[in-house]
Amino acid sequence: MTTKYLIKNVEVSGVVSDIAIENETITAIGKSLKSDGATEFDFTGSLALPGLVDLHTHLREPGKEDAETVLSGSQAAARGGFTAISAMANTSPVADTAGVVEQVYRLGQSAGLVDVFPIGAVTQGIQGEHLAEIGAMADSAARVRVFSDDGNCVFDPLVMRRALEYIKKFDGVIAQHAQEPRLTQASQMNEGFVSSQLGLKGWPAIAEESIIARDVLLADHVQARLHICHVTTRGGVEIIRWAKSRGINVTAEVTPHHLLLTDELARSYDPIYKVNPPLRTESDVMALREALAEGIIDIVATDHAPHAAETKECEWQEASFGMLGLETALPIINMTMVQTGLLTWSQVADRMSSAPARIGRYENHGSDLAVGARAHITVMNPTQLWRVDRDRLASRSRNTPFHGMEIPGVVQATFFNGRLTHKAGA
Repeated sequence: MTTKYLIKNVEVSGVVSDIAIENETITAIGKSLKSDGATEFDFTGSLALPGLVDLHTHLREPGKEDAETVLSGSQAAARGGFTAISAMANTSPVADTAGVVEQVYRLGQSAGLVDVFPIGAVTQGIQGEHLAEIGAMADSAARVRVFSDDGNCVFDPLVMRRALEYIKKFDGVIAQHAQEPRLTQASQMNEGFVSSQLGLKGWPAIAEESIIARDVLLADHVQARLHICHVTTRGGVEIIRWAKSRGINVTAEVTPHHLLLTDELARSYDPIYKVNPPLRTESDVMALREALAEGIIDIVATDHAPHAAETKECEWQEASFGMLGLETALPIINMTMVQTGLLTWSQVADRMSSAPARIGRYENHGSDLAVGARAHITVMNPTQLWRVDRDRLASRSRNTPFHGMEIPGVVQATFFNGRLTHKAGA
């Protein structure tokens, strides 16, 4: 059965155009295209971007389905404009075998709303001691190319070296959660003036920066690909800048919440602001924005981390780390990077679609909108405001730090493989 859509009056690369879709493919881009039996949508005032790609998503399934499932996470992703997401390995059981990554992969195919690319664990049980079944996961139906113990750091330098050496044979990448565990035992928030006033144990910037420094040197030594997850500090940015100036094959990501929120919010003692790595200072936030604009930080990744209510609605010290991110990511980037003049929309397309697809080796994602390209399309009205309501999000969890905030940018529609997977108001 042929599926046809005609997207009318959207901005494509700075020009107001129509986009014709037939089955999985963009068949025409131009002005005043004829419908030819297609279902029409008029999105005047909106712009079209390549479908967004998230390299850092926690879907919780298997094992923690009360917080999220592959289906509910896929629904949240589609509503956020994503056409591909990357399922982190810290599930229960951990995604450290071919069997588990294939289960997640097939759940994503069954949901059918986005491509779900499983990320494999680097070590067994994400315990940092013995390498996981990296080769088997790479050869599995899921064809895993990104490996991470996210939530935990691969803290042993010898284990990290062996992992970097191993993934070279199939052009994989290690995505490191940079957190020296001995420096962050029982840490609750950023170490600094606010933590000392609140009496909460601080999480020093050096705990992140020391691992980044070690691992870029290891990656250089073995000539392997390294990706740094959720960079949060000015010092971390400078280490990555130095590494890139040396030609070291390192990429890095920043989350939307670390581009906007600061450790001052911890004064509320509201665990909604408890996240790993922690919210940092205004100085760090500005450094991260500048680094993303400059390309020192390559991509935006959501670190979508859903948690059941009982693990967040409790005392700060007892609460889980993490925030939702999929449905609010693009508006927050609009607010922090586009409206401030730091990024153009074509640069947003690079940071949120083409670059993450390239790092993850995700074929058929991240292409420019062009005739003959796969029809992964995000349509967004950048000037329309909406008020975030945690009770109306698609996620099974409610732990968004943006509840009640009015933010700019409504995802009007998402097309995945030429199919409409989300339409605002539908």
